[in-house]
Amino acid sequence: MRLRSCRAGVALVLFGVLLGVLLEGALGGAAHAAEECPAKSTSMEDIIAVLNAAPSCDRAMELFEACAYGASGDVQFGEAVEKKCEADFVGQLKPPQKLSYQRELRVCDRKYRNKSGTMYISATAFCRAEAAQRYSRRVLKAAGQKAR
Repeated sequence: MRLRSCRAGVALVLFGVLLGVLLEGALGGAAHAAEECPAKSTSMEDIIAVLNAAPSCDRAMELFEACAYGASGDVQFGEAVEKKCEADFVGQLKPPQKLSYQRELRVCDRKYRNKSGTMYISATAFCRAEAAQRYSRRVLKAAGQKAR
């Protein structure tokens, strides 16, 4: 009996390894390209400090991806990224564009509202940050500047 459960455990581990290899191939090795969070620690304050110190919206988003908890704590990180990105465009939006941006944020807020679990709160934070990043890129591109 003990031998059978050991074999089942080994089979499960091998299945996990195989699945990981297949996913890595499907993602083009993106899992290995992920950067480590450069914050001093995993504390929320240290991560927010790193996000606020980012030189650009795009860099803040990269750091958010690297430092994310994958849980409700990501709301504060996402807010820091939104703020960083909005600095590039909020004052330059015309009223219809501003309404469109606010609509995109509301879509993010509604997207996972009926889901339970903190990972969906994290997904909402990422959605909002990505919307802000898109608007930052558009405005910088229209102004002839490279996304910082």
